[in-house]
Amino acid sequence: MAWLVARRLLAAIPLLFGVLTLVFVLVESAPGDPSGVLLGERPVPPEVRARIVEAYGLDRPPVERYLRWLGAVTLRGELGWSVSRARPVTRAIGDALPSTLLLAGAALLIYVIAGTGIGVAAARWRGRWPDRALGGASLVLFSMPVFWIGLLAILALSSGLGWFPPGSTHSVGADAWPPVRRTADLLWHLALPAGILGLTSAAALSRFVRSEMLAALGEEFVRAASARGASGRRVLFGHALCNSLLPAVTLVGMSVPVLVSGSLVTEVVFAWPGMGRLAYDAILARDLPVVLATTLLSSVLVIAGNLAADLVLAAVDPRIRAGQGGGAR
Repeated sequence: MAWLVARRLLAAIPLLFGVLTLVFVLVESAPGDPSGVLLGERPVPPEVRARIVEAYGLDRPPVERYLRWLGAVTLRGELGWSVSRARPVTRAIGDALPSTLLLAGAALLIYVIAGTGIGVAAARWRGRWPDRALGGASLVLFSMPVFWIGLLAILALSSGLGWFPPGSTHSVGADAWPPVRRTADLLWHLALPAGILGLTSAAALSRFVRSEMLAALGEEFVRAASARGASGRRVLFGHALCNSLLPAVTLVGMSVPVLVSGSLVTEVVFAWPGMGRLAYDAILARDLPVVLATTLLSSVLVIAGNLAADLVLAAVDPRIRAGQGGGAR
């Protein structure tokens, strides 16, 4: 197990460096001047502009600024200064990260529960109209982009029916409410964006679980359990489902990047004050330290999700543990 963690962490270092370098090149290649965010459109004397640009290090070559930022991150743990928000990047991310983790965590829970439940139901009613209906709905959800479904949900469920708020995390004046009411208001605002993000991702998991369930139902050990008199519910959930969940763990780990990247888009659509909204505003303002910091943190979350899936799979499957032990020896 320790050898698996070490290998994943060593492989993550060049991956992080490559992603950060690519993002830096893309942002630097975009048109615009970051100093315009500081000065605005008002006329500023050239000497004042030069002093501001020098103070923020914008007069240095791009490569030097990038290497300085990498050195500050690796040696001192500093993420730089946000030009657009006029405060340290660490504080800006610290304010936005809890909202992103809440949204992604809720979406992951919906993704696992809905994907597994729909897949089991489709396999149980194989070939019947519930199977076809669930398969068609899953295909529609999987083929449509998250932002488009989010806009449709806002139009239908928020503006049309008024069931959910269209955005933000709290209602106006919620700061003065009691904790219980404030928590309920947060969950009310969370339901629509988390549901959209989780259900669109759960479509792929449901098809995978259905396929694995049908394959498991044809295995000899399942037929043997039926021959011994096991009930249909026990055969379905106690044998076929348990055997199908091991491959699904890997798919869940691979879906973490989709949930993280999807949460960035969802935050912009639903005005959710998380890292996605922070990164979006930073890109428009060409606030390079914030863009690099959000990219770094998102990449770390993706790597951690994949590593957690590998560890869970190794913990529940003794064949993987045996293979790792043999490789270590």
